[in-house]
Amino acid sequence: MGTTGAGHPLQIERRFVPDECPRTVRSGDFVRYHYVGTFPDGQKFDSSYDRDSTFNVFVGKGQLITGMDQALVGMCVNERRFVKIPPKLAYGSEGVSGVIPPNSVLHFDVLLMDIWNSEDQVQIHTYFKPPSCPRTIQVSDFVRYHYNGTFLDGTLFDSSHNRMKTYDTYVGIGWLIPGMDKGLLGMCVGEKRIITIPPFLAYGEDGDGKDIPGQASLVFDVALLDLHNPKDSISIENKVVPENCERISQSGDFLRYHYNGTLLDGTLFDSSYSRNRTFDTYIGQGYVIPGMDEGLLGVCIGEKRRIVVPPHLGYGEEGRGNIPGSAVLVFDIHVIDFHNPSDSISITSHYKPPDCSVLSKKGDYLKYHYNASLLDGTLLDSTWNLGKTYNIVLGSGQVVLGMDMGLREMCVGEKRTVIIPPHLGYGEAGVDGEVPGSAVLVFDIELLELVAGLPEGYMFIWNGEVSPNLFEEIDKDGNGEVLLEEFSEYIHAQVASGKGKLAPGFDAELVVKNMFTNQDRNGDGKVTAEEFKLKDQEAKHDEL
Repeated sequence: MGTTGAGHPLQIERRFVPDECPRTVRSGDFVRYHYVGTFPDGQKFDSSYDRDSTFNVFVGKGQLITGMDQALVGMCVNERRFVKIPPKLAYGSEGVSGVIPPNSVLHFDVLLMDIWNSEDQVQIHTYFKPPSCPRTIQVSDFVRYHYNGTFLDGTLFDSSHNRMKTYDTYVGIGWLIPGMDKGLLGMCVGEKRIITIPPFLAYGEDGDGKDIPGQASLVFDVALLDLHNPKDSISIENKVVPENCERISQSGDFLRYHYNGTLLDGTLFDSSYSRNRTFDTYIGQGYVIPGMDEGLLGVCIGEKRRIVVPPHLGYGEEGRGNIPGSAVLVFDIHVIDFHNPSDSISITSHYKPPDCSVLSKKGDYLKYHYNASLLDGTLLDSTWNLGKTYNIVLGSGQVVLGMDMGLREMCVGEKRTVIIPPHLGYGEAGVDGEVPGSAVLVFDIELLELVAGLPEGYMFIWNGEVSPNLFEEIDKDGNGEVLLEEFSEYIHAQVASGKGKLAPGFDAELVVKNMFTNQDRNGDGKVTAEEFKLKDQEAKHDEL
């Protein structure tokens, strides 16, 4: 209980004082408060609660009875005072006709809701600032932020969190109330600040017609999530470039890369790593968003970079899936490989023996070792690890086309690296569980053995003159008919004696059977003298 002095029997009881009181009422301030007015016997003569509206007035400017002008000074927002005002500081001997009798003592139960002064400015209190702040809000920037909006007494009037949607707007061009336009300037993405706005920089005397009353100070607790300018282009940051970069990506190339995609506040929206599969695409041809089309140009195989994409080069105002509208996107990428559809194989010879005159050609039987890997060094397969060579007939379709090309004109003992683009390797499909789709392959090869093949079109050749009585020699029982068993025995005998040679690398029995089938023209399981012909006598058959 207190008074204003010996000559002024104004009595003030401070029934509740908040723990925090950054500011108290001074003469000249504008206040909003609720009150209940009663006579000493408890009879109510007035209440702002009954009107569902605070009483709004300047203090110390004669707009209030003298006792109330004095009783409000020193109050905090949310403070509650019980005030007893004598008649001489209220309505005196005249009273108020029909409401307050003459010489009435008045009791007021007062709760202060708001306080401001016409000289106030926007108040900014930053309570969190990220360690890195490469850019702050400037006039004409577009921002996305969350906020809680309260009055000075803490009453919530709006919240973007409750709507589960950011507030998205331009700053400094009149799309916001003036105090908010000013309060957002200079913020970093990730920063959190409290912006206190006096009503003349907010919704003024009329409020917003819905939730915000007239002459209300507003408090916004703001967290900035995103920031860009419509004039922004992409930015490339944190580049990690491998020492060896023989080629950089160009428009029209096909890239395989891993990425993490986040919003500016770090929220992950997508990741190729989580799918355990690279993202594979052409670049510079509109297969990806424009910002990525641009950001993936000029990369090296193995390079890592961060590409920051403004929304007009990303998913625009509409967004996509779990990407909000008008969101700046951050892609941390790692380039695994790239190629161009016009690429051929690349051959680098690391060692050739002194005598390298016999070179591999189509039809030769080769034995070689290899390590197969991806361009990023991931090992796929190794004959060295298996402890046995890989054996093929060159040009017979036993390996992918790029490998067939890479083994040509190679001598025994030579070591080379062959790089094979996917269209000459395993294509878009790859090999399930072994080779990724659209992967560039690297083979480190050592040729260990070469057996010369036969001329093209031949599966068997004679090393000398052919007997003029060949059919008779094969037809040992002289019955004029040669069966498969007779034919096979004869051919194998010629090979064993060195008089004939079968194509190397193929199943000898299958080759001999095919030769016999070619001779057995009527398909009755036996060859007669009339059916029997040599290769040069009928060139369309791979036979004798």
